[in-house]
Parts: sequence; structure tokens; C-alpha cells
Amino acid sequence: MFITTDDGVKLHVEEAGEGTPILFIHEFGGNHLAWEPQMSFFARRHRCITYAARGYGPSDIPNDLEAYSQRRAVDDAVAVLDGLGIEKAHIVGLSMGGFATVHFGLIYPERALSLTVAGAGYGCEKDLEEYFRGVSREVADRFEAQGAEAFAKIYSLGSSRVQFQNKDPRGWQDFATRLATHSDVGAAMTMRGVQARRPSFYDLEAELKEMTLPTLVMVGDEDDHCLQPGIFLKKTIPACGLCVLPKTGHTLNLEEPALFNSFLAEFIAMAEAGRWAVRDPRAIPGQVMKTD
Repeated sequence: MFITTDDGVKLHVEEAGEGTPILFIHEFGGNHLAWEPQMSFFARRHRCITYAARGYGPSDIPNDLEAYSQRRAVDDAVAVLDGLGIEKAHIVGLSMGGFATVHFGLIYPERALSLTVAGAGYGCEKDLEEYFRGVSREVADRFEAQGAEAFAKIYSLGSSRVQFQNKDPRGWQDFATRLATHSDVGAAMTMRGVQARRPSFYDLEAELKEMTLPTLVMVGDEDDHCLQPGIFLKKTIPACGLCVLPKTGHTLNLEEPALFNSFLAEFIAMAEAGRWAVRDPRAIPGQVMKTD
């Protein structure tokens, strides 16, 4: 089905199952189909929804750069919920979708039951912030000049993607094949409009400290540029837990689907039971051992 956003963009939406809703938001290198291991697993007991972000077929692909932004990505997620008549959902995002999930919690906390932020952090490290913005624009140029079919052969072998290829060559090939079908224009606009312009998590510290939604941060231990931002989120968001998957790269939900689903299922169960609370004030970070 399609829903239409307030700026007239049609988004392709898929859903399965019944129960408490879960909204899955995909990464830059993936699309709505990349959530299939989660859609199949969680549809046993939840109403599962995923969608193709603007710029990703079969959703619309605007040519105007100003149609793409971090705020617009969040508003699109809300538009999907509105279009399906859903008041609240568990929000689950990977990478670019993880950034959207964090901002969803900041802007629309009343619409979220919980937040799962997986593999998010690229561009957050302050010493690499400008480099990331520049390389994002370079990647956009490559998608335009070479086309997704050709450039996917390079992008899919990034330093945090090869772990997936080594563990699961067939799964990685499916990922790379999907990447090769991306819109050249949509990929370039997304890189320039969303990735290259989004704020660092570190710039949102004051707001994150006030966000009390149950939050799970998931990161692979070989996804180097997400590790420290993940720890930052853990230390900053009051009701945040951190899950680090060993010998794992960026594409968490596909690289380790059983582990991902297991941790996510437990988190959602805890959140729905009201047992994923803010950190106990007695757990003082600076304390080594209690003496009095």
C-alpha cells in the first residue's frame, strides 16, 4: 500500500501480523526488504510495519534536495503511523533509521512505546564530523556518476560490511544485490540531504538527558564509528540499555538475525511490562566500590 506525506510524497508501506505495533526504519544501504528476518519473526505476535523511505523505490523519489532532511525522515515515520491509524508503536531503526529513531523519540515521544537504535553513530564523532560530511557528499557524487549498479560493488565492501560477507556470503550477496537496485538520484539526495546534514548525537546531549523512553542501543563491536556514540547514548539517555554483538559489523539485523531478534524481543517484552526503567540512582557511574 501507499501513504501520502504532508508534502505529497507517496511512501510504499508493508505490514504483517497483529498485536502491538512495531515500526521498522531501514538504513541507507538497505531498503524495506532488509527487515524481512524481523518482519517474519515478530509478525507472530506483533503488527509489524516497514516502509521504503523517500528516495527508495517503490516510494517516490523527489528531485529537490530540500525534500530530504533528518526532520523530514522523522515526519515520514509519523506519516506512516498516521496513515495506518496507529497511535503508538515500538520504533526500531538501523543506521540512518537509527538516527531517525533517536529523533523520533525527541520530537514525538508520545507516539513511541520504545526505541531501538541499532548501528547508529556515523558522523557523530566530533573529530571526524567534517570528514563524514565530506565523504557523504563524495558518495552522493559517486552514485550519480557511476550509478548504483556499479558503485554498489564498492559501497557493499566497506570496512563494517565485510564481516557480513565473511559470515554469510549468500545473505551479504542479497544485500549487495538490493543495493545495486537503488535509485541513483534517491541515493545521492539522501546522502546530501539527510546524512551530510544531520546533527551529531553529542550536540543533542541536553535533549537526550530528558528523554525517558525505554531505549535499547545495539551495535557490532567491529562497527568502529558506532561504538563510542553507542556508549554515549547509553550514558546519556536515562532508560537506555546497550547491547554489543561480538565480531559483528554494521548490518546487525541481517548479519546476526537470531541474536538481533532475541535481544529485541526481550527488550520489547520488558518495555511492555513496564520493567525497562531509568537507571537506578544508586548505580553511581563514578563509584568504584562502596565504603560507607
